Amino acid sequence: MEIRNIATNRRARHEYFIEETIEAGVVLTGTEVKSLRRGKGNLNDSYAQIKEGEVFLYNCHISPYDFGNRYNHDPLRPRKLLLHRAEIRRLMTKVKEKGFTLVPLAMYFDRNNRVKIELALARGKKLYDKRENLAKRDAEREMARVLKGKGDLR
Repeated sequence: MEIRNIATNRRARHEYFIEETIEAGVVLTGTEVKSLRRGKGNLNDSYAQIKEGEVFLYNCHISPYDFGNRYNHDPLRPRKLLLHRAEIRRLMTKVKEKGFTLVPLAMYFDRNNRVKIELALARGKKLYDKRENLAKRDAEREMARVLKGKGDLR
């Protein structure tokens, strides 16, 4: 059984410099898991924070399960992330440094069918960094096109 992707935060790699990534488990209710199996998760605008020695995921939208009736969950509730205490302490010292934040990159089912979050320790990009990345990507695309012989030499 392979890893099955549920949701990715594509904007995160554009907005932040990714320093390192960590895999974390998520505490979910039954209707949340059923909804995620249908692919109804969204990581846009979500972030993680450390509060009282525990890591929580905020603004992660998991749509209510269609057949969940009164047992349905709140779509935007804070969800606890499962990490080892030593990892949490290490992340806490990094986050206290200037400019670091915890950003979720992807949500997926692992080999044991458990929902996991790929969490990144990231530093925010300035506007000129984003422009620089776009210019570099455009230049690489142009070079590849010319090397393939499809581009015109100006």
